[in-house]
Amino acid sequence: MARVVVNVMPKTEILDPQGQAVLRALGRIGVNGIRDVRQGKRFELDVDGSVSDEELDRLASTLLANTVIEDYDVVAERADDSDATPVASTSANEGAN
Repeated sequence: MARVVVNVMPKTEILDPQGQAVLRALGRIGVNGIRDVRQGKRFELDVDGSVSDEELDRLASTLLANTVIEDYDVVAERADDSDATPVASTSANEGAN
């Protein structure tokens, strides 16, 4: 079994009120030197070998991310926690829709 991680983040041009709230809170608790915070989502999927890269990309782009306002990347992690392999990302698909 392998683990696939889908990271979803707001596009840079989209206002991120949650990230801004965290940034303001950092200042209130005395943490300085952080210039920006963007908050996103991380999905961890345990999959067997029967799920193709194309299916994982479709899952991410149609269910896990709202591609109008969010970017995503899909990374397959090997079972032994060694190197991760990128499967798909929004930047690879831009212009494809």
